[in-house]
Amino acid sequence: MEPRTGIAEVVAPIAGFGVTFSNLFRPVVTEQYPFERVPTQPRYHGRHQLNRYADGLEKCIGCELCAWVCPADAIYVEGADNTPDEQFSPGERYGRVYQINYLRCIFCALCIEACPTRALTMTNEFELAGPTRAGLIYEKHDLLAPMGEGMLAAPHPMAPSTTDTDYYLGAVTGTTPEQTAWVAEHRPEDPTLPAASRTASRTASTTAATTAATTAAGETR
Repeated sequence: MEPRTGIAEVVAPIAGFGVTFSNLFRPVVTEQYPFERVPTQPRYHGRHQLNRYADGLEKCIGCELCAWVCPADAIYVEGADNTPDEQFSPGERYGRVYQINYLRCIFCALCIEACPTRALTMTNEFELAGPTRAGLIYEKHDLLAPMGEGMLAAPHPMAPSTTDTDYYLGAVTGTTPEQTAWVAEHRPEDPTLPAASRTASRTASTTAATTAATTAAGETR
């Protein structure tokens, strides 16, 4: 390497400050957090969420793949068997215990990739600080997605004449009258029952009208 000479030799000691000097007179941009919150990117890796199907059954099947793939050992899952009286998810099993330790989580999203039913996703929520260590270990009820309109809180039976595959493929689009009738018999005080019953009635009416129209069209032909 040839030694610098002339002007290059004189400027060399301060050349490293070029980036500093170029930004010295630019306007300062200060985010006024938490009073002004800048939206995160759509695919930001924030707090996890356990999702539900359209009728309220949980998507988690307790397979523990998320726990196995986690490089920080931050997830703990205990699966259990569904029964006719306690059907929490389509199929045979559900996640009875689900914990995420946010003192360990590195938000890598490997758990999301491993989930076979898309039960686990990540939200844009990033405010996860807390005053205690125990408070940063999120339990299943902390992670479950809010009940959507017309959803019926689990446990309750699957939609009639469906399988877990039908749920996964999106064939179940809402609560059915049979499901609301079961909950009305076993848990009449369930707060999600009134809205779910109205939704189930509308769904049944729409289905009946569609079936009648299809039958009439077939007879006409």
